[in-house]
Amino acid sequence: MKILLVNKFLYPRGGAETYLLKIGNELKKRGHEVEYFGMYDERNIVGNSAKQYTANMDFHTSKIKKIVYPFKIIYSFEAKRKIKKVIEIFKPDIIHLNNINFQLTPSIIDIANKMKIPVIQTVHDYQMICPNHLLYNGSICENCIKSSKWNCSKNKCIHNSRIKSVIGSIEGILYTKIKKTYRKISKFICPSQFLENKLLEASNIYIYKTVTIHNFIELSNIQNDYEKKDYVLFFGRLSEEKGLRVFIETCKELPNIKFKIAGMGPLENICKNTSSNIEFLGFKTGKELKKLISEAVFSVYPSIWYENCPLSILESQSLGTPVITANYGGMKELVENKETGILVDHINKDSLKQKISELYKNKDLLKQMQINCINKRNKMISLKEYCDKIIKIYEEIVHEV
Repeated sequence: MKILLVNKFLYPRGGAETYLLKIGNELKKRGHEVEYFGMYDERNIVGNSAKQYTANMDFHTSKIKKIVYPFKIIYSFEAKRKIKKVIEIFKPDIIHLNNINFQLTPSIIDIANKMKIPVIQTVHDYQMICPNHLLYNGSICENCIKSSKWNCSKNKCIHNSRIKSVIGSIEGILYTKIKKTYRKISKFICPSQFLENKLLEASNIYIYKTVTIHNFIELSNIQNDYEKKDYVLFFGRLSEEKGLRVFIETCKELPNIKFKIAGMGPLENICKNTSSNIEFLGFKTGKELKKLISEAVFSVYPSIWYENCPLSILESQSLGTPVITANYGGMKELVENKETGILVDHINKDSLKQKISELYKNKDLLKQMQINCINKRNKMISLKEYCDKIIKIYEEIVHEV
């Protein structure tokens, strides 16, 4: 089978890119032909035989010309034109979309549909129902689901910018209400039941088109000695919605517990020289990160938004390390309360302080949780099992066309 994987970034950058590259490699190992379409970047490690990519756009810099900025991110004629060339040369049996909005835009769905190539999409965030993709604007927000997407521009939900938020509202209304572009997608793969339910709640266009498959995890060898554990860990993106501020404030009130923070992001500065019991390690990856996770007493994932299916929770449990996290969003689907971690109904300083303190002192429960996490490894979806499910979906969709 010929499979065209589409994502705006084609190099290791975040969870969506890790997902894209790993399933692409696995599909190739099985004998499928795989090519990729996205933005041009010197860091790209995959591509296509037509050598067609869109111009690179970084919305966090001033590189984009102000005049063309709104048009490029609402409907990209460049992406539509270039993916058409890729389709003509590669002739894919199916197109698998990932993160495409703003840089590539759903314009590529139109041309795929016109050329009669079936399209599926892995929904990594809430972009189809929330213009800022997060259902979060300082706090959890579902206004654009319950009423109008103009709420985004009204509340300046995208980078606190009026113009960006207006563009986000227009983009959302264009594809969901006017063009109804997402009707042209054959299947939506949702990494959490929570996200699938939100799609179904938002519109009837998703009925019979969604399926939940939790993210896969690549299992590492466990070298997990409970007696050597002496710190609590936060790892991941250092950003507002991840609950980093409340986590740090909580740590300060637990001076007898040692905490470590690993990651990178916009709130990196508040992690440095903040308290004698907090050690900031910077960005960690690979074996170094796995060792760090496996040697933690437990990890804390205090997100204050509706996370989808965070790999950090799966990675922690797969290495025998329990997790304290929120009892909402996709997070609650990954943790068995008081068995593989602790679920917190409301993430705030008081609730986190109580749960962290109680669990840290309960050595017997921690030991049992560690055993439960290790036993859970056998139930986690491997990359191989995940691709089995994906290929089955591909075959069903292709045969329907």
